[in-house]
Amino acid sequence: MAKIGYLLPTRENILLGDHGTRSLLDRAEFARHLGYDALWIGDSLLARPRHDPLTLLAAVAAAVPAVTVGTAVLLPMLRNPVVLAHQLATVDQISEGRLVVGAGIAADTPAVRREFRAAGVDFEKRVGTLLEGLRLCRALWTGEAVNWDGRWQVDEGVLAPMPYRDGGPPVWLASSVPQGIVRAAKHFDGWFPIGPNVEKFAENQELFTTSAKDAGRPDGLTTAIYLTVAVDANEEAADTAINRYLEAYYNAPAAVMRGFQACCGGDLSTVQTFVRSYIEAGADHVVLRLVGDHQAMLPELIDVLKSD
Repeated sequence: MAKIGYLLPTRENILLGDHGTRSLLDRAEFARHLGYDALWIGDSLLARPRHDPLTLLAAVAAAVPAVTVGTAVLLPMLRNPVVLAHQLATVDQISEGRLVVGAGIAADTPAVRREFRAAGVDFEKRVGTLLEGLRLCRALWTGEAVNWDGRWQVDEGVLAPMPYRDGGPPVWLASSVPQGIVRAAKHFDGWFPIGPNVEKFAENQELFTTSAKDAGRPDGLTTAIYLTVAVDANEEAADTAINRYLEAYYNAPAAVMRGFQACCGGDLSTVQTFVRSYIEAGADHVVLRLVGDHQAMLPELIDVLKSD
């Protein structure tokens, strides 16, 4: 059975003027109590302001037992990898091995480019920066002295604490383009797209599976999917709510965002069928981003999805 995760509404709360964290921790515990398998937090500095994911995940991991905690998705390029390796190792210890790092390169939008510039990161070199940074993290997670001569310079660096798990937390790469999917299969622990539609997802899943086999990694990799849903008996109202949500969330036209993000608004049966279609196409883990009344939708969705 696929795992069902819930994206905590860090961005949404900021848009509503709520900068606190108590409601997020309460919502995390509520979701765990209902039977959700994982709790996820998104990332952005200035393009889509919200709580820092790693700081908040540490709190969630300490407050909420038993469930996976993860980033959906982290932008590692915005952080020095030595500092990032230290932070992730600490969160992995706090969670006692429940951490998953969803990692991506960010969409190419004016706001994201400004965010990278503000962080002192070359947007055009973000793929290489991500790959080298995560290789450095993994080297530091061995506990051995690291010498590194690249974008960053490390001289006999030894990191502590070690991650809870040998080798560090699993890293799932977010990508919907062929070269990224192949890269995920060859070098990462999972593939974590945000869409677009189930037909393309199934095609890409085949590429991921084939590439993993070709790389001698046929077993143990995870396929996840990030889905945006709104439950409402009035399908038109649900669809309109998603459009307004996307435009506020990204400050971009909804049609553009829906071109590469998987979204569904409708009654409970419609949303259930939508989510199930991705599971049938190969998703091991579903991350749900909810639009509307989370308190009402969370129990409805987990009831029907866990009964599948």
